[in-house]
Amino acid sequence: MSCFVLSCLVYLSTALPGSTLGQLWPSMRVSIHQSTGTLRFVLVAGVAASALSSAVTGRLSTRMAKGWLLALGTMAISAALALESAAPALWVIAFGSAVFGLGFGTIDTVLNAHAARHFSARNITWMHASYGLGAMLGPLLVTVMLAGGLSWRDATGLMAGVVAFTGALLAVTRRSWEQPAYSGTASYRRASPSAATGAPRMPRRSRALVAAVTFMAVEDGIESAAGVWGFVFLTAGRGLPATAAGIVVSAYWAMMFIGRMLLGPLADRLGPSRVLAGSVTAVPLGALLTAVPAQAPIAVAGMMLLGLATAPVFPLITLTAGTRARADTVAATVGLQITASTIGGALLPAGIGLVVGTLGAQAVGQSLLALGLVACGVYWAALHTAPDGEIG
Repeated sequence: MSCFVLSCLVYLSTALPGSTLGQLWPSMRVSIHQSTGTLRFVLVAGVAASALSSAVTGRLSTRMAKGWLLALGTMAISAALALESAAPALWVIAFGSAVFGLGFGTIDTVLNAHAARHFSARNITWMHASYGLGAMLGPLLVTVMLAGGLSWRDATGLMAGVVAFTGALLAVTRRSWEQPAYSGTASYRRASPSAATGAPRMPRRSRALVAAVTFMAVEDGIESAAGVWGFVFLTAGRGLPATAAGIVVSAYWAMMFIGRMLLGPLADRLGPSRVLAGSVTAVPLGALLTAVPAQAPIAVAGMMLLGLATAPVFPLITLTAGTRARADTVAATVGLQITASTIGGALLPAGIGLVVGTLGAQAVGQSLLALGLVACGVYWAALHTAPDGEIG
């Protein structure tokens, strides 16, 4: 089985539980006698562990085989889900969330570092599209199970079994991950003297890396915030019925899936930099449509454009980082970017929540616009900072 197929399978299976916590929490909290707000302890534990794992794995992957790291990370997620399915108290679920975060941070870093050196633009975006597919299927699976009279413990246990199967498959195929770099990536790397010769990085490159990491944090914050606050914004801020708003939020994630499927091949033809430039420029345009005080259809159009525009950004930034870094620094660079995106994806939606509490749900649109402008500004500033005219 090819590493590309395995990567897609890993992302799809781990996305199933990753997208269902919010849906399962109402049932979970009742069974362990907790309030709705205590979910924040579970989320903080998971985000902190994932960020730590991403940073550490970037260094650890140079000493351990990628196949084993992926198998161990996947098994950690399965164990966390099994533990949560039998959890009698909040602290057990929070601990399980931390173990889940450790496993997912490992998987995310290893997969993206491998993809950055071995996959084309099409394949790396399709790999991320498989995560989006899993994120859409997870809530559907839970809905069917709960409607059929099964409990949240049954749903969590089933997903633990699915992830365990993936982990076992990774253990069996662990040697598949040792292969030469993708030829397109290799030729691009030879064009960069510092990457090809192993020459020391210029201070300007360090500044470009800082800019890239900052951009990743803001961009992932936009992506997450639109998904987290989209329902509240559309219902309380734009007067859309709850059912319609739920469909729109699902369509937002679907647009990310479609965008990655379509824009990946386009990046292969036009080059990642051109597709990135167009996507980054379109982000504040989509946010502007959500920010203007207009009827709900305009906000819906903005959400769809946001989903499409943000879709290829993460995988293509990862790809450009891998094509220009030395072989021994790719995992560390990707690990830093993933850590930044994890932190940004958690902190910025939380910050928007504070704004919403003060100004109301309509402030979501203005917040997305402000973040979109910041992301666009950081990206174009980073292009001028980078010695080779690309960030990563």
